[in-house]
This record gives sequence, C-alpha cells and structure tokens, in this order.
Amino acid sequence: MYTYKSEILTVGAKWFSDKADANDIELLDRLINERAASGWELVTYDYMATSVQVKGAFVITFRKQQ
Repeated sequence: MYTYKSEILTVGAKWFSDKADANDIELLDRLINERAASGWELVTYDYMATSVQVKGAFVITFRKQQ
C-alpha cells in the first residue's frame, strides 16, 4: 500500500508565453530529486498555465511505500 502526496510548484512569471521554460524544468527536477532522496517516487505531474498567462504551476504527485 502507498501513501500519496501532491504538491503545487509555482513557477516564474510568463509575459509572452504560458509555456514552461528551462528554468521551470530546473525547479521541477530539483523538487523531484529532493523528494526522491526522502523516499518519494514521482507518480505524475502536469503543467497548468493560467488564463491570464502571468504565472503557471506544476501539480506533482508522489507516492511512498507504507
């Protein structure tokens, strides 16, 4: 059985595009590696752009064996 944990990782402001960029991916990789070092396994993630194209975020779900 697993315990699941979801997090929101807010990323930098977007002025001309609502897409994730290299800096956003670096933040995502850092978070995934930090959680993996604590025993959490990545299950899924999704990038959510805002309708006003100012700020986006990743929703990330991890799991850990109980």
